[in-house]
This record gives sequence, structure tokens and C-alpha cells, in this order.
Amino acid sequence: MAKKMSKRREALLKKIDPTKKYSVDEAMATLKDLKSAKFDETVEVALNLNVDPRHADQMVRGSVVLPHGTGKDVRVAVFAKDAKADEAKAAGADLVGSDELIEQIQAGNIDFDTVISTPDMMGVLGKVARILGPKGLMPNPKTGTVTMDVAKAVKNAKGGQVNFRVDKKGNIHAGIGKVSFDTDKIKENFNTFMEAINKAKPASAKGRYITNAAVSLTMSPSVTLDTAEVMDIK
Repeated sequence: MAKKMSKRREALLKKIDPTKKYSVDEAMATLKDLKSAKFDETVEVALNLNVDPRHADQMVRGSVVLPHGTGKDVRVAVFAKDAKADEAKAAGADLVGSDELIEQIQAGNIDFDTVISTPDMMGVLGKVARILGPKGLMPNPKTGTVTMDVAKAVKNAKGGQVNFRVDKKGNIHAGIGKVSFDTDKIKENFNTFMEAINKAKPASAKGRYITNAAVSLTMSPSVTLDTAEVMDIK
């Protein structure tokens, strides 16, 4: 099996020029030629930013709703009570509750991809912060997941919202669609994502903001992008 995988990867690598910085248009077209899995592979973006997230004023974090969605069926859990719980259910939330949801999480039942909470429920969520936090599931006002407008938050999550956060080494990874999408739709999703990243540039960040940018499929090698072009997407 391993030998077969290496042959496949070898064939894919021949389709990419490792010395080239691809334009966005070239990269999107190349991705279509890198399909190799039997499933619908995710189009992934990998960035390295010239920021030091150890300093609060250089943390890059936010969310963006992609125009064509991610192609992923997102399960949403909402912490809310009374009328807000009803709004969340009506908007299509998969799980809605408070204490009973906390018990599920504490028992290890994490059957959702996104968590949304009304502000008054954040105290309750503190009980499971150590479980949700490392998984990137803790609601945060900066990503629009702590809000009174739970219906809008649920619709955004279901409709293609991508949350992003720079890691300790300045890296950001995100899925922005599926390889089955039309090339134009993948490009529009990419451009929308990059607009959000560029807008999130900290005022204190000096020098070249994006030091490396690449796109790939779930099972493919990376295609390196021209960072100058990527930083001009606004």
C-alpha cells in the first residue's frame, strides 16, 4: 500500500514546478489536475504570516463566510435558552440546550463542528472550556459565535463560515471548498478568504505580512503561490 501511495505522489509531484510561484489563476487550474482520491477532496489554504501571536496586538483571528460555502455538512451546537433556543432550532441548529449539552461534552460526546452561544451562557460553557478550547470549538465574539443573533450565526455556520486563527508559529490553515467546485467558485472562495486575512493584518505587524502561501488538496502536494499577488487581494 505504501509503495502505491508513493507512486501516486510521485506522479502528482511531476505536475507541479517546485521552483515556481504560481499566480492564483494558475494555481486554481493546477489543483483540478491534482485530483487523485476516490472522495471529493478539500481545497486547503496554508499561510505563514510575519506576526508574533505571543503579543496580543499581533494575534490574527476572525471569520469569513465564503460565497460558495465549504462543501462540508456542518453540525452546529447552540447554547441558548427560551426564545433564543427556539430561534436557533428554527434556523437549523443540530443541537440546542444548556446543562444537558454540557453533560454530553463532559461525557466525551462531541458530535458537532461549531459551537455558538448567547453571551449569558458563556459562564456555563466555562465548565467545558478545557475540552472545547484545544479543539478550537470555544465560542468567541471575534468569530461571531458569541452573539444574541443566534439565527444569523447558525445560518453563517451552515452556509460556509470559516473561522481562522494564527498558531504559535504564525501559520493559518483552512478548507475553502471542494475540488468538485467549478474553478471560478474555488477562486472566489479563495479571494474572499484572503480579503479577510489581509483585513485582519495587525497594525503592529512590520515587514512582509504573508511570507508563504500555498494551496493543495487533501491528498496532494502543495502549490506555492505568489505572495505579492495574494497580499494584493482586498
